[in-house]
Amino acid sequence: MLSMPPTTLTLAEAFRRKATQTMTMQLSNYLFFTTTCEDALAFYAECGLGRVAEILRHGENGLPVKSEAMRGKVMHAKFEGPGVLFYASDNDDAEPMRGSAHILMMRDREQTRLLFERLARGGKVTTALGIQPWGDYYGKLTDRFGVQWMLNCILK
Repeated sequence: MLSMPPTTLTLAEAFRRKATQTMTMQLSNYLFFTTTCEDALAFYAECGLGRVAEILRHGENGLPVKSEAMRGKVMHAKFEGPGVLFYASDNDDAEPMRGSAHILMMRDREQTRLLFERLARGGKVTTALGIQPWGDYYGKLTDRFGVQWMLNCILK
């Protein structure tokens, strides 16, 4: 049996290890729409990505409303499904979607194809779904709400 020498940690290294062991963190996207958040979330549910888990509306239950045009629009929503978690809201000063994309890492080629087709309805395919030089089945699109999606199915 091999005997390993004991590891000596500095105080800083021990603190870093402890901090990363106890840290709970989840990176999630937050999508901003001007007035189509609810329609977009219904579309994502219809595509089979999951469901709206919580929703708060501008001006309801004592929540503030910036303008009457925003009354009843989505102030904050949580959307979740198997392997999917993101948040979304309507903001009348929201900028167009750009510079970010959701990537769905998948393992079933047929499920990848079906989901890609559903998300592409009314949107624009920017990279056709197919076998890519790195060996995966991949495609990219911008859906009808301006959200970019990348679907990558690992074939190996």
